[in-house]
Amino acid sequence: MGGTVVIIIVLAIFPVLMLMTMAGLAAGLGQFLKLTVDAEHEDSELLAVSEAPY
Repeated sequence: MGGTVVIIIVLAIFPVLMLMTMAGLAAGLGQFLKLTVDAEHEDSELLAVSEAPY
């Protein structure tokens, strides 16, 4: 009986924790890639256009 409750709790919590972790990793990777690309194309006029307000 106790093992069943533990399995149900793990199956309910694990997907949520996995999605939250992956969302954080995706945000970190996106920020890292943006900073890298901005540094590589520092003198480009496209960089100014991409950061202009709409």
